[in-house]
Amino acid sequence: MNTIFIHDMRIDTRVGVYAWERELSQTLRLDLEIELASSRPFETGVLADAIDYAAVVERIRAFAGDNPPPLLERFAEALARTVLDGFGARSIKLRVAKLGALPGVRELGVAIERRADSAA
Repeated sequence: MNTIFIHDMRIDTRVGVYAWERELSQTLRLDLEIELASSRPFETGVLADAIDYAAVVERIRAFAGDNPPPLLERFAEALARTVLDGFGARSIKLRVAKLGALPGVRELGVAIERRADSAA
């Protein structure tokens, strides 16, 4: 199995079920492990055979800024599908954490694993 990872990515978005959460931008921390469809990029060294990290980050930022779903679980699911469908990945492990959302809690969130060949 060959993966690429993006860890400790910070994005600002308006995700949450409470009205105040939808009014104020919150910082989320993302960790992604993306399984590649093949080992080709390791053999060829050609970007076209790989998943472009910068393009993934750009797509995530666009997704977060484009009216994301209110429930963090749904946000994670939609983001996972965006990466799987948009980049031809075989699978993804995704962790999404809200930072400082509750007093005395450094972070809270969800972690999911999804495969390209399954819905959930």
